[in-house]
Amino acid sequence: MPLAPANQSQLIRSSQKDEYYRTFLRNNANEAFQTLAGSKRWLDWRKEIELLSDLVYYGLTTVSGYQTLGEEYVSIVQVDPTKRRIPSRARRGLFVLCHAFLPYFLDKVLVCLENELERGQENVGGVSRQQAASWPWSLESWLKRWVQRAVGLLSEPQRRACVPATFVLQQCLTLLHRLHVALFYISGSFYHLSKRTAGISYLRVMGLNTSDGTIRSSYRLLGAVSLLQLLITVCLQFNNFRQRQRARQEWKLYRNLSPQHTQSPSPRAARCILCLEERRHSTSTPCGHLFCWECITEWCNTKAECPLCREKFQPHRLVYLRNYS
Repeated sequence: MPLAPANQSQLIRSSQKDEYYRTFLRNNANEAFQTLAGSKRWLDWRKEIELLSDLVYYGLTTVSGYQTLGEEYVSIVQVDPTKRRIPSRARRGLFVLCHAFLPYFLDKVLVCLENELERGQENVGGVSRQQAASWPWSLESWLKRWVQRAVGLLSEPQRRACVPATFVLQQCLTLLHRLHVALFYISGSFYHLSKRTAGISYLRVMGLNTSDGTIRSSYRLLGAVSLLQLLITVCLQFNNFRQRQRARQEWKLYRNLSPQHTQSPSPRAARCILCLEERRHSTSTPCGHLFCWECITEWCNTKAECPLCREKFQPHRLVYLRNYS
């Protein structure tokens, strides 16, 4: 029987079915670990349990040379770039590494980097160090020590510049994923970045489908709309970024032209916990905590929450306190 390339709908249904069984396996593994080790240990190792569940699922299927449950559901098989052989074990291993382990590793690195950059601004982090000390051989503990050494080499201005850079990197990863999905709708080749990296594509084993051309045309239209939406999103985010940069420059100019001079700061002078200096242009959050206007607005560019109590709020709810001493 001649084999034809799988269309977009088959690849999506296969991925959804695999995601269903992976979630089922994750939930059962989490429930079993929580019952045996307790809730506290489960919260500490929840990400690792989910990673192990995914590795077990793909280890018993893809790495072993079998179809996954999703691929069997829609009758498709993996092939290498030649379209004549199944992928080698190295290609399958690379796919599992990129699909399961790489997202976990990137998430851990970005979280550790973000926490370490904010630790100097918030005067918190004792809990994280205690957790790292309790599991010195864990990957998270090793990443924290590595990130601490790397961040320790940076100056204070460089640290402040890296805080929004981390946020921009997270947004770029999301936009990259959306771009890849839009290109998949148009080309119909690779639904996951991991499969594109490993060069694994699919052929269907149920013969030709008379409606295949209609399906592909519909998904091409959806891909074009997705690209247009992505382009508009990027333009809006870039415009917002430029407006924030311009507003920040204007505020710095205004602050330099009209500084708030004080005679001699008393020992009890109010200080901003973000810059650790005497508070200037006092600004209140909805929860009632006070910060410098520039400090709290820069903070809200990355996290729309109070640095002290973590209450969520929108930046437009900040209140600038005029004539406040």
